[in-house]
Amino acid sequence: MQRPLVGALATLLLAGASLVGAGTAQAVAPSPAPDRAPAAPLAEAKGKAVDFAGTVALSNCSGSVVRLPNSVDTDPALVLSNGHCLEGGMPAAGQVIVDRASSRSFTLLNSSGSGVGTLRATKVAYATMTDTDISLYQLSSTYAQIKQRYKIDALSLSADHPVPGTAIKVVSGYWKRIYTCDIDGFVYRMREGSWTWKDSVRYTPSCNTIGGTSGSPVVDAATGKVVAVNNTGNEDGERCTVNNPCEVDESGNVTVHQGINYAQQTYLIAACVGTGNKIDLTRPGCVLPRP
Repeated sequence: MQRPLVGALATLLLAGASLVGAGTAQAVAPSPAPDRAPAAPLAEAKGKAVDFAGTVALSNCSGSVVRLPNSVDTDPALVLSNGHCLEGGMPAAGQVIVDRASSRSFTLLNSSGSGVGTLRATKVAYATMTDTDISLYQLSSTYAQIKQRYKIDALSLSADHPVPGTAIKVVSGYWKRIYTCDIDGFVYRMREGSWTWKDSVRYTPSCNTIGGTSGSPVVDAATGKVVAVNNTGNEDGERCTVNNPCEVDESGNVTVHQGINYAQQTYLIAACVGTGNKIDLTRPGCVLPRP
């Protein structure tokens, strides 16, 4: 996974890992200390206007306030990011976290990318780096309260599997950058260090995401819905090492694409969230890993 900020990177190197935006610091205003400079904004593609409204900046990553197809305005809002962006450190392979107390804060952005307020979590509703790389924080505010106070709507999470060729935007709240490209295809299995992910999204080359973009929502440019969450890229051309994920097909053949970046699909989340935005891994159709 793409390296995080310099300070967090030093901590992770001591621990033997350096995934995108990973670290243990509580969320604060973003620090201008990345491992490398951000890419320049890319031109907007035709389709639904995509901006920063509803995205958030973490201390070390990006994220977004999201609602599920069955969410209602009075539900506690959810923030989507990567599992490797957790403030308590990265989950081990096979580890699943459910309903863990958290008071993490997030800077909410408006359409132009300006911070308009601070949102606070009450818990990590769900997080894992097994099969996928996601975290869902439950907030102390409802969707209605956020809308009333900040005039900002949550992003809608798609319940459908995207298709190759879909025009997408990767919206980084940390860097306040929008990357524009297409879904190039899907990876049967992707391996990085000790982690394995299923059915990952491969971008076309113009989404050259960097450290700090981890957790960014991947938005379908036509519908405006979130279809994935940005999480990694092969930096050095190495094979299946940290910061150098490899692709593995159904026959076990391994392929490396240096400079190509990836995301984890999010449609699977919809089947695992019940009334009141509660995570319920026993719901019919829910295939997210269980503790």
